[in-house]
This record gives sequence, structure tokens and C-alpha cells, in this order.
Amino acid sequence: MRAKDIIKFIENWAPPQVAWEHDNVGLQVGSTTRKVNNVMLSLELTEKVLNEAIKKKCNFIFTHHPFIFTPLTNIHIGDNDKGRLIEKLIKNDITLFSAHTNLDYSKEGVSFELANTLNLNDIDFLQNEKNNQFKVVVFILENNEAKISEAIFNAGGGIIGEYKKCSFSSKGVGTFEGSSNSNPTSGSKNNYEKVNEVRLEILVDKWNLNKVVNAIKKTHPYEEPAFDIYSVNNENVNYGIGVIGTLNKSMTKKEFLAHTCKSLKTNDVRYTDGKKSKIKKVAVCGGSCADLVHVAINKGADAFITADVKYHTFQEGENKILFIDAGHYETEIHSLNVVKRKLGKYINSINESVNIFKYSGSTNPTKFYNNRMSNSN
Repeated sequence: MRAKDIIKFIENWAPPQVAWEHDNVGLQVGSTTRKVNNVMLSLELTEKVLNEAIKKKCNFIFTHHPFIFTPLTNIHIGDNDKGRLIEKLIKNDITLFSAHTNLDYSKEGVSFELANTLNLNDIDFLQNEKNNQFKVVVFILENNEAKISEAIFNAGGGIIGEYKKCSFSSKGVGTFEGSSNSNPTSGSKNNYEKVNEVRLEILVDKWNLNKVVNAIKKTHPYEEPAFDIYSVNNENVNYGIGVIGTLNKSMTKKEFLAHTCKSLKTNDVRYTDGKKSKIKKVAVCGGSCADLVHVAINKGADAFITADVKYHTFQEGENKILFIDAGHYETEIHSLNVVKRKLGKYINSINESVNIFKYSGSTNPTKFYNNRMSNSN
């Protein structure tokens, strides 16, 4: 198995095209053709992570946070951390790859795993993506429908939520008159023809559009393939930000705060009170999603868990929703669990013997100081 095989698997799950436009997802350092020995997973790359990867003979490192986020003006080997780590990656033949906001926006991604960690049920996106789909309409002879629809499906078209190969077809009559230089599939040149056709409609994500169009042109029997492309404003049920779900049973505010700390393995959260005495419906978003607080309120959530909440943003949720800042690291680190599960299942399916390790330490730079505990010592 090569690095490019792992990358293809991850990007089929979390397409780079759904990432924030200013993000730098994908290959960070190294080769995509390198044979993979073992894989290391970490929220971000540090020297300790890299040293553990080398020790465990991992030559592919997956991180959620991109190692290279802004353009580098130089790679200086010395006091510069990035330069030193890049040199070490290259010298040890290690490929570094990141899936950041594309993993945030994908089903079973960061927020879905956060919801699972909190034992939420009936989970779905808090806010779906919009304006990133097209409807492709193809006009074909009746006996060509199966061949062309299958080509479109194989190119990534027709996926709606948990369903694939979704399409709609209707019958009609097409007309044409080919010139003397034409070569019609049906009928004769220089003759006005009527043929029984099928109108085939399939929804396509924008990043698969070119592949779908190429598939149509390659398989369509007509000399001049007939198809239309429409931009749609639908919510994309396959991609979005944040998750909303429900608890098995209602909890008091105190019980839910304790449940959050226990589930996320933290003793410290910041919060502002909401208006509900009982918590049942919960919205979550791993990382910095405080601006979604009004979406959570409008969706009827009793509580909203995210990170990096500013003082004045807390005020926007006060007395409206139990608004919890549980920490950036704490709300995202659990996403490595689903990466490990899915990647492990893929590796087993192709009968490869590649081990997957999660970094054994913590890359969280945030520390907490308790003055009362300090004074008691």
C-alpha cells in the first residue's frame, strides 16, 4: 500500500473541496508514492510526535491541524521549528498529510465523533452546506440509460445522504436534423428525425462535476451528447458543520456539565447559563465554532458545546442556551478515534499488514492553574 492509497481513501470520505477556502489540507511534506509501513495519528505535528513515529517505524503521519498553514518564505534549519521538523521528516522518509476543515465538514468527521463521545442519539448536521451541488440532466436513447447512469455513478454522482446511485428518469421524444457532415447514431443525416429518449437527472457535488461530464462524453453514443447542467441551492445533506442530537434522558445543568467533563476527559470548562433547567437536545461543534451559537438556539438546542468562545460571544448566548467552551483540543482529539477505525477497516479490506498508532502523549499547549490547590500545598 502506498501513501497515495491512504490519501485517496481519506479524501473520498472528506473531500478537500469542502474545506474552508483558505485552509491548507492534503499533503504537507513527503512523497505520495512511498510504501507505507505504519501510520501515526495526531492532532498536530510536534517534535515529540515525530520522534514517536520514528520509534514505531511509522512513515505516514496523519494530522488534523495542517503543519503548513500559511506560505513559507524559507525553510531555515536551526532555531526554526518548522524547518527543523521538515528536515527530519525528509531525512526519515516520512509522508505528512492533513485533513482539517474537510474533516470538520464531513459526515462521521470531527463533530460527529464528538457527538458520539457525548453519547448523543439521532445525530445530524447542525448546519448543512449549500450552493455546492449541480443537477446534471442527460438526454439519451432508452437502451443506453443503464450504461450512462452507471458511468455517472462511478464518477461520484447520485449520492444523497446514506443513499447512492440516486437518479430520476422520464420518457420523451427528441428531435434533430444532422448536416451532411454529421454521423447520427439513430436515423439519417439531412433528415428531420424523432427518437424516443430518456431524460436522466442526477445530483452531483461540484468537485465531481468535471468527472461526471467527462464520463458522459466518453459513454454517450451521440456524436453531440445532449446534457444540461443546473446550479441548485439545495442544502447538501452529505456535508455541513456541527452536529445536533439528543441525550438518552434529560439532565440538569450540573449533571450535563459533569457528563461533558467526564466524556471529554477534562476538569475545566467555561460556560454561560441558558434558560432551560433540563438539558436534552444538544448541539456540538469541534474546534472554533462559537459563531454557530444562534444556529444552535434556532434549532432548539438546550446546550451547545464548542471551543475558543470569546467573552462577548458568551454574552450572545447568555440566558438563551447553556453555552459551553470545552477546549479546542478536548473537542477535537476524539476525531482520531474515527480516523483510526475507518482507516483500519480499509487497510484490513485490502489485506495489508499496516499498524495504526495514535500518539501516546498530548499535544495540547493549554495548561490550567488552580490557585486554591496551589495555596493548599
